[in-house]
Amino acid sequence: MRKMYLCIAALYLGIVVSHAQTRPQATFKDSSNYEARKLKLDEINVVSAYYHQDGNNSAVTGGIGTEKLTDFANTFDLQMSKYGASGKKHTFLFELGVDHYTSASSDKIDPYTVSSASMQDTRIYPSFNWTMSNDKTGNAFGLTGSYSREYDYQSFGAAINLTRLSKDKNTQFDFKAQAFFDTWKVILPVELRPADYGSGSESDDRGSGTINHKPRNSFSTLFSLSQVISTRLQAAIIIEPSYQKGLLATQYQRVYFNSNFATGVGPANNIFNERVEILPGSRYKLPIAVRLNYFLDDRFIIRAFYRYYTDNWGIRANTAELEVPVKLTSFVSVSPYYRFTDQQGTRYFAPYGQHSPEEKYYTSDYDLSSLSSNFFGANIRLSPPKGVFGWQHFSSLEIRAGHYTRSNGLNSNIVTLAMKIK
Repeated sequence: MRKMYLCIAALYLGIVVSHAQTRPQATFKDSSNYEARKLKLDEINVVSAYYHQDGNNSAVTGGIGTEKLTDFANTFDLQMSKYGASGKKHTFLFELGVDHYTSASSDKIDPYTVSSASMQDTRIYPSFNWTMSNDKTGNAFGLTGSYSREYDYQSFGAAINLTRLSKDKNTQFDFKAQAFFDTWKVILPVELRPADYGSGSESDDRGSGTINHKPRNSFSTLFSLSQVISTRLQAAIIIEPSYQKGLLATQYQRVYFNSNFATGVGPANNIFNERVEILPGSRYKLPIAVRLNYFLDDRFIIRAFYRYYTDNWGIRANTAELEVPVKLTSFVSVSPYYRFTDQQGTRYFAPYGQHSPEEKYYTSDYDLSSLSSNFFGANIRLSPPKGVFGWQHFSSLEIRAGHYTRSNGLNSNIVTLAMKIK
């Protein structure tokens, strides 16, 4: 369920960002002054996260009903590098992600079965990045390829990234462009399926020829300008315009209409009272963010972040975040953080039973509604000079925990464990 994973990923992806560090390595030179260096292992990163949520506004059942969900996500990064004949560094990063979730709300797609096709699923998503960089200038260029698959969709991705630094290395410009080409298997709620449509489950071949596969393509760019303002203050501005086209509605999500609109009097017939979610086939998004890092002294750092978001569906959102890493000892740090979001919902949203069937687009997905949310927690990082537990290559261990609440009653908890081996 790609939509569901994107919501979860917003909470835990990006928790650990690792950068390669070059260590001395024996080299030799031939008669042409070519410096040869073998491919070496830079680092291995392992990140595992457990996520649990609860609420009572499931979009699968029209904006009411359980939103219970658990997700266990794991990523494994392997980074290697070597220097080419020109002296430039070539870095190779392979990442493998495996997520497994169980969802009580998704099981309501077909409540008459013991377990519907989407009650639980596993997503596998490998990716590979190659980056060529210049150690002297800091400039870099890279390419990425990715793939993701679960029972109702598959996705192919490609990206290009570029980094440029000023001569004094106080100014950095980053650019990234990426594209994802997805194919959805259109799963309908059980009561709205045509005859012999089938459940969409991989083990169910009933009506498999009638189940549609719809495309969805996503294109995004990132422009980031970072500046060292003083020895204590650094700032960055980030702009990430994006565009999506294809099947953007999740058609196993129900929408229930006001029965007075359907018949004028009394309860409406199901053919009028219930439909699947319908949303426009294209969407423009424009997030603009500012980040400030202030180094108060050797022990305290203040990290502040603000983002404004707008799109052509009418959603507007403001997000502010504050994180204060505190260095307790030379190898132990604690980072409490807090994030607040205030969102104005899309014009296409209405709660259960409040849509008119005369509307062209409609959804009862509370992710697209007006809401406010709070997310707070802390991160503990261990990086002893002799390695974690005395193992020299086990360079750092991080544990991060967070609690999320939303104004419509949704709440969730997440715990993340990250390990770095160098």
